[in-house]
Amino acid sequence: MADSSHTPGAIRGRSAVVAVGNTLQGELPGIAPDEVAVEALRITLADAGIDKSRIDGLITCKSYGGFGIDTEIGRLAGLNPAYSATLDYGTCNFSLHLAVAAIDAGLASTVAIVYGTNQRSAGNRFAYPLGRQDDATVNGFLNVAGIGGMAFRRHQKLYGTTEADLGQIAVSQRKYAQENPLAIFRDPLTIDDYLASPYLVAPLRRADLCMISDGGACLIVAREDIARELTDKPVYVMGIAQQTGLRDRQNADQWMRPWLGQVAERIFPAAGVDRSAVDALYIQDPTSVWVMQMLEAFGFVEPGGVGEAFTSGAIGYGGKLPLNTNGGQLSEAYMWGFLHLCELVRQMRGEAGARQLDDVRVAQYCSTFGMMKAASTIFAKEVVA
Repeated sequence: MADSSHTPGAIRGRSAVVAVGNTLQGELPGIAPDEVAVEALRITLADAGIDKSRIDGLITCKSYGGFGIDTEIGRLAGLNPAYSATLDYGTCNFSLHLAVAAIDAGLASTVAIVYGTNQRSAGNRFAYPLGRQDDATVNGFLNVAGIGGMAFRRHQKLYGTTEADLGQIAVSQRKYAQENPLAIFRDPLTIDDYLASPYLVAPLRRADLCMISDGGACLIVAREDIARELTDKPVYVMGIAQQTGLRDRQNADQWMRPWLGQVAERIFPAAGVDRSAVDALYIQDPTSVWVMQMLEAFGFVEPGGVGEAFTSGAIGYGGKLPLNTNGGQLSEAYMWGFLHLCELVRQMRGEAGARQLDDVRVAQYCSTFGMMKAASTIFAKEVVA
């Protein structure tokens, strides 16, 4: 293997995902978020045939209402791991990076990343400002819909992007969701259906925004030698990268989230692969606008070219580069991106059922925390020099 010791984020197979699992999605009334998370852990361990005693690291993601703390989930799961932590906003990419770092540091060797929520049945409204607190009172930017809508207006101004161009993202992901029994939205969606639907927050429609849902998910990440012991299909972490945009409005053209490009500059050298090697792409999608921005920022689509990329077959359902083959958060379920990684791993293992792609050897996942942070991970079926 080539020396990558001086390349930031170059993991190059030192850890791997060995198991993924999830509960049902949608509505799980009467079940507390922590109980959902522990059920996801139980399902994952059972499906993979891994004994709970092998888990020496636990990373949890705080759910709305203050649930999801490692101390409580550890108690419910009956775990005393050597290492544990809770992230305020895990979106799985951030949680995964923490797990990889803990393994690299020798703090743990086999880490369970778990998330559970009852946000739909509990009636969480998500009507809060994302970013500056005065956004709610002065600008009315509540939820991702407000900032997503403004970001799309900016994109329209710069590139002449149409609503039909944006709608191609939701249409493509719905086609994948129709092949996914876990998905909440499985009714057919055409671009004509999309354009005929009313605005939810203009210029965004219902199909441009995720549906709040209950559910749980889990990933097990292990050190390379242990990964090969636990499974004959490890999915290796090759490279990781993150970047913040914490300066907020001090950043030039913040609506376009220019700092996404800094993640893109680092992730491919870290993984030791070119973007042309990516066989399947996953982008966290609380709104379709974030998908459009990240396709451009990571160099998969030219600025302003998203509509053409989908209609030409370059990106999306049936295209050269499949995108969010589970249906994403727009059609499958809203799980802070955890289900994207479950799907990615299943695709790389050949376990995705009716929507299985041909021989996914390299896959990439990109996620963000609103206007504040971004992260990406590249995975490979085999570690090569």
